[in-house]
Amino acid sequence: MNRELGTKYLCFKCGTKFYDLRKPAPVCPKCGADQRETPAPSGTSARRPRAKAPLEEVPEGEAIREGDDEALEEVDDEEEEEEVDDALGE
Repeated sequence: MNRELGTKYLCFKCGTKFYDLRKPAPVCPKCGADQRETPAPSGTSARRPRAKAPLEEVPEGEAIREGDDEALEEVDDEEEEEEVDDALGE
């Protein structure tokens, strides 16, 4: 940051990057928006993680789609249970 130029801003209205030049009011040189009037961030954001869709039952013998980690864990757990049951003779 260059202290001589003041504080660096990214205009909330037009996206222009600028320094306030140590003026009392940080006003965008391109569109004139006062940066002190920046709207408060809303509760939803584009960076907010999406909710996972419910997992579908995968019929036996069908391929599992990539990214279905929970489904893979369930299959692994079932296979382990079957192996234990087989080892115990159940």
